[in-house]
Amino acid sequence: MKVVCVDPRTDPLWRSLVEKTESSVFHSPSWIRVLTDTYGWEASAYVIVDDAGEPRAGIPFCRITDMFGERIVALPFSDYCDPLIRDTESWRVLIDKLLPEHCPINLRCLHNDVPLTDERFSLAKQAKWHRLVLRPELDALWRAMHDSTHRAIRKSEREGLTVRVAESEQELRTFFEMHLKVRKYKYGLLAQPYSFFRNIWHHFVDAQHGFLLLAIHGDKIVAGDFFLEWKDTLYYKFNASLPDDLSHRPNDLLIWEGIKQGKNRGDAFLDFGLSDMDQEGLVRYKRKFGTEEKTISFLRHEPNGGPTLAEKEMRELLGRMTSRFTDHMVPDPVTEKAGEDLYRLFT
Repeated sequence: MKVVCVDPRTDPLWRSLVEKTESSVFHSPSWIRVLTDTYGWEASAYVIVDDAGEPRAGIPFCRITDMFGERIVALPFSDYCDPLIRDTESWRVLIDKLLPEHCPINLRCLHNDVPLTDERFSLAKQAKWHRLVLRPELDALWRAMHDSTHRAIRKSEREGLTVRVAESEQELRTFFEMHLKVRKYKYGLLAQPYSFFRNIWHHFVDAQHGFLLLAIHGDKIVAGDFFLEWKDTLYYKFNASLPDDLSHRPNDLLIWEGIKQGKNRGDAFLDFGLSDMDQEGLVRYKRKFGTEEKTISFLRHEPNGGPTLAEKEMRELLGRMTSRFTDHMVPDPVTEKAGEDLYRLFT
């Protein structure tokens, strides 16, 4: 066996590996292209190749250098991205290629526990993850949902909400502006650049591997859910809505329509993604659709004993700048520009 370094966006070895292993959309060449096209990072992957030339294991990553120094992230802005390994030996072979670089390494594991046993990594954080199995009949999926979800969907239908698939980048822009406002006014956070969503549209929607569902009331778009597709799984990735129209309960209707879309496309699962531990309302929301629940582990290797004083001060400054740019008095276009300049630092 040997280890080779490849470009996971284009190399057939990586494509072969992710096709035959239990990979996620965050391992897919399309997702990695979204990251590199948006932020200009270079992506790489180490792959173990057997004597017959077949890929057996691998790990994708980006080397990031900015004002916080150098670090390796596998992968940035991804809910989780387990190393594609089957045993401790494969993990050791792959990670031993990265450790000699003597810089922090960040990864998020959901389905593979092997890295959690590596004493060179510490547990930095945990988050919740939810998934719905789509194999049962639609009636069974409906019955498995909480009564409050049934009531919300019926209410939105009574009040005339309809759902359709977005057809243009103009509608994508409308969705993004809703998303920016939710991030800014509800959570006090910056949004990823619009180019990030445009790249998702190009690499997933144009390729027939994703879609944006829009909830319409009258002639107005009041909410939207962005779904990505990889192999047998549909991924609920982004949501946005107008606060003044939440009384129509568009979000439950959008998820229900997403479930039906997934069934029609032959998907076996709907991945509801990551929820922070302190987002109790979001966790309850995802549970009421009859989902299973697991934990995402954020692991970090710190060869130098942790962040320096300068890095800590820069992180605090980034937090203060975020607060300034998400102040309600700041015009939304300025907040959007701040996201374009600063969001890449949240890795």
